[in-house]
Amino acid sequence: MKPSIFRTSRKVALACSLAVAAVVSPMQVTAQTYPTKPVKIVVGYSAGGAVDIVARTVGQALSTSLGQAFVVENKPGAGTNIAVKSVIDAAPDGYTLMLAANALAANMALYQPAPFDAERDLVAVSLVGRVPVVIAANANAPFTNMASLIAAAKAKPASIAFGSPGNGSTPHMAVEFFERAAGINLQHIPYRGGSQAITDVIGGQVPLVAVNALEVQAHVKSGKLKVLAVLSPNRSAIYPDVPTIAESGFPGFEASVWYGFVAPAATPKTIVTKLHEEIQKALQTKEVRDRMTAVGGEVIPGSADMFATLIRTERQRYEKLVREANIKPD
Repeated sequence: MKPSIFRTSRKVALACSLAVAAVVSPMQVTAQTYPTKPVKIVVGYSAGGAVDIVARTVGQALSTSLGQAFVVENKPGAGTNIAVKSVIDAAPDGYTLMLAANALAANMALYQPAPFDAERDLVAVSLVGRVPVVIAANANAPFTNMASLIAAAKAKPASIAFGSPGNGSTPHMAVEFFERAAGINLQHIPYRGGSQAITDVIGGQVPLVAVNALEVQAHVKSGKLKVLAVLSPNRSAIYPDVPTIAESGFPGFEASVWYGFVAPAATPKTIVTKLHEEIQKALQTKEVRDRMTAVGGEVIPGSADMFATLIRTERQRYEKLVREANIKPD
């Protein structure tokens, strides 16, 4: 009886092994051969902006290393919610990615009911980098630095206006955070995008504007605007002479536009891991680093877990701010 039992046990074990192999091997093969066709990178902003530039730069590096085209698809609208939802609804096969920014975390607090749950509906693939928010002033404005701005704001609360790309935009949120840190009250004027806000500051209709570092670079070079501070822990490569907000008396304060790749939640872990590794390699290349520097940013290598933690902590931070400041989206 014992030999028969032994043979039966071996048959059962073999059958189980084959069953496991049938489940595991397709995924392994998928990871080994991925990608076999072009990969789409969704961007929730118009072409030509900082997010679009970063997506195309990293996408080109991935195309070179993986041998397939990584094609950027711009889907602006609804504060990037249209783009996010298109990725959530896409097949979780690694062929649809998104280069997301702060709006991914902020919109879950701004829009009610929440349009999505990023931690449930998406998987963090890799953080890419960050570009600081800057506070810039008309060239003839009386403020020469953050200390003079704060003094003027405290002397006449709510009398100094700043423009931003819109209610709930990252620059708007950044200034709201700063107001609380500095104990001041500025008047917010929301625009539909940063360009018109910058135009009005140059024209003298509004004294200040908050945008990402890249957007005002040309106007700073031409002398039409001056940057009072970069809201990042390190000085900006494109504004090396401008002090950081920490150097301006607020150590530990930071407000940057961060970028990172996400994918549909059910994307196989093996593909997510492969993408993460390839993106990390791309971030080490001179081309990607130089391009990030050119848009005023810096590369931030790190694990997928690090990016997932950032999304979670940013969501919590924005939830508190939106509630306290009663911020409503445009």
